[in-house]
Amino acid sequence: MTTTTAPPTHVTARSGPSRHPYPTARIAGVLYVVIVVFGLFAEVGVRSALIAPGDPVATASNIADSQWLFRAGFAADVVVFLADVALAVVLFRLFEPINRTLSMAAAAFRLTQTAIIGLNLLNMFNALRILGDADYLDAFGAEQLQALALESLDTHRYGYILGLTFFGVATMIIGYMAITSARMPTSMGVLLCVAGAGYVVDSAMFFLIPGYDGAASPIVLAPALISEAWFALWLLTRAQRLAPTSTDGSSATPSHPQQVEATA
Repeated sequence: MTTTTAPPTHVTARSGPSRHPYPTARIAGVLYVVIVVFGLFAEVGVRSALIAPGDPVATASNIADSQWLFRAGFAADVVVFLADVALAVVLFRLFEPINRTLSMAAAAFRLTQTAIIGLNLLNMFNALRILGDADYLDAFGAEQLQALALESLDTHRYGYILGLTFFGVATMIIGYMAITSARMPTSMGVLLCVAGAGYVVDSAMFFLIPGYDGAASPIVLAPALISEAWFALWLLTRAQRLAPTSTDGSSATPSHPQQVEATA
């Protein structure tokens, strides 16, 4: 009996369809837009309009006269937090090829921030409950209830600031990955790092400096407005550059050659 060994045949087997990062990046960009739009409405259109710092009477009156606006601000914040959770996952997928460990760390810090400020949102809603007409609150006078409501809103403010500490760390990690990636603008990465550091420094000043009222916040957080707008725009329009390229300039599709021997 004669055994013939056929020459090895190389069969290319794909582990799965290649994943182009551009659709993922566009999803991240859209989520960023959602967060900015709804976040600005909740902060500028609702809280800044209704809360009078240091004036519980005026704050209580504003909330009583605009309860639906106050509730709309609460709902807008919920939308922001839902989008933030989704964004953490999408950014992890997007930056995973650059550095899986750092991408996971950025997602963890961002999700921690979302958990803190999400739970902290109950302090905002609690102010509305305090100013309501629940029977068990009859033990308190009107001035006491107004003061308690403003105290609850102040607690919400500090809880939000605490959450931004974790967001700042996540932003610095994203910025570092942008700097180390040859496919992303280095200047954008540097600005993201500066912005993240600004969040951390600003939060620290609120908790470590007695009586600090945020006077330096507009200056410290100015890079954040520029860098996050730039990052969101880049995700929407330029993120196709994250696609790996082969030596001839075309998109590279990973494959795993397998050697098959036929024996007759």
